[in-house]
Amino acid sequence: MSRSEAREKAFKLLFQKEMNEEQKMQLEQSNKYTREIVQGVIEHSQDIDQIITDHLENWTLNRIALVEKAILRIATYEITYLDDIPLGVSINEAVELAHKYGDEKSGQFVNGVLSKITKK
Repeated sequence: MSRSEAREKAFKLLFQKEMNEEQKMQLEQSNKYTREIVQGVIEHSQDIDQIITDHLENWTLNRIALVEKAILRIATYEITYLDDIPLGVSINEAVELAHKYGDEKSGQFVNGVLSKITKK
């Protein structure tokens, strides 16, 4: 499984968790990178959400659609906690997920927020 596929699987798991807190995640069947992302996002959720919130303009985290929120959390985790992934790769992968699962403006929104985060 490629890292892109692992990110997509992590996105689906985190999105499902956001939709239904009671649902158990099936991480055992996931590859190492998917598990790392999901566990990292959950473990650092407060810090990640604060980073995202600090870089929003005219938005609050609660107003962001669940698709974009899950994508932003994954990319923010990669940008903040994983040194072996170039910033551009994290942003591009997030934008691709936004194009695939969000609406027509999702990619632009995700790109804008992540661009601000990487200019820290």
